[in-house]
Amino acid sequence: MPYSSSFSERKWELIEPLLPKKKKTRPPKWSKRAILDGIFYQLKNGCNWCDLPKDLPPYSTVFWHYKHWRADGVIEQIMDILHGHLREQIKKRQWTRLIIIDSQAVKNTYNAQVESKEFCHYKSTHGIKRHLAVNRLGFSFFSHCTSANVTDDAELIEMLSAHIEYFKRKPVNLPKITILIDHGYHPDKIISAVQEHYPAILQKVCF
Repeated sequence: MPYSSSFSERKWELIEPLLPKKKKTRPPKWSKRAILDGIFYQLKNGCNWCDLPKDLPPYSTVFWHYKHWRADGVIEQIMDILHGHLREQIKKRQWTRLIIIDSQAVKNTYNAQVESKEFCHYKSTHGIKRHLAVNRLGFSFFSHCTSANVTDDAELIEMLSAHIEYFKRKPVNLPKITILIDHGYHPDKIISAVQEHYPAILQKVCF
């Protein structure tokens, strides 16, 4: 049964070459497309893995592939391809000119590891803190997750440093990317730390 999160034939043609090639063993019971449908169903609907519809592959199979593809950067590559395809459709430039960044402290689930649970005094929340960078279309550029006691500045520095290659690839002759942040951040501190990874960062972005 197709779901709203399922891939069209055109999108599948774009994504299939990015998926890892299977070793020559016995034929798989489930196709990569079916497994990817299961992954995106869970990501879109936010359900527990064990609550995937029965006509999709078993949740243990779907989660195993998700865990390995995420670690190998496959999921991020897929999102980059779809993001670029959408920008072409609405006639947007390849390089965005605006990124909006903010954080959110949320409670852990009851079965989360104890090591991941810390207290955020500013938000009065015991759990984790997630950072998200989106463009003006609302699509995710970068994401980062830490325990809740990590400061916004430290978390943003970690996120930008982890994705510094994106800014290195951006041509210097294009307009700068404006990064919007609220007053909870300290741009001077952030810029100083990120410049240790990429001294020319201010030629590409402004806060």
